[in-house]
Amino acid sequence: MLKSFLKSQAAASMAAGVGALYLRLLDATSAKTIVGRERFDEARARGRGVILTFWHSRLILAPFVRRETDAEINMLISTHRDGEMIAKAVRGFGIRFIRGSSANLRKPDKSKHGASAVAQMLAALDRGEVVAITPDGPRGPAEVFQAGAVRLAQRSGAVILPAGASSSRGRRLNSWDRFLLATPFARFFYVAGEPMTVPEDADAETIERLRAELQSRLSAATKAADEMAGRDETE
Repeated sequence: MLKSFLKSQAAASMAAGVGALYLRLLDATSAKTIVGRERFDEARARGRGVILTFWHSRLILAPFVRRETDAEINMLISTHRDGEMIAKAVRGFGIRFIRGSSANLRKPDKSKHGASAVAQMLAALDRGEVVAITPDGPRGPAEVFQAGAVRLAQRSGAVILPAGASSSRGRRLNSWDRFLLATPFARFFYVAGEPMTVPEDADAETIERLRAELQSRLSAATKAADEMAGRDETE
């Protein structure tokens, strides 16, 4: 009976409610520091939209910088049950959600969710909005930048901005991505990495080269945020 309840809609709704309270507590008790904000502003000024990327392990820190911009924020989340709970938990932060995953953006024709997600993201970017993606989500490998975001930038002309995030308080979970579970009264640090544009005529070799470079830039931004937060990620 307990197993059936945990898989039920009621349990999912309860988890989302608890998650929402937890996020509001974090938001109310934590200080935020943003480094490299000018990179985001410069990317927005180009008028082609911004693809904001951060590792899946730092997902819980993403909503807290929503108020730092008047841009519309769209976040790509999984179509699975976990994605729906996340959407409900962060509903009060003013973020719109697109159902899909970075794993299926490379071949959207193979997935109706992928095709829909790509269309919605292209439309948002065309309006000059922000699309947030965890390029190693939803199932990994952890901190491997998948090519979907690169191809999205190629098609849209949008700037990709790698963003590191960290918390001075919290612990890494024993999950596939070693999820960082922040705790109240922390200091949150956000670091904007070096942005990138992708040529419209980029071939497969160029896409792979840019993908690897973006992985390096995002890892560097995350490492910088961890150092500012005083986190030892060799733990």
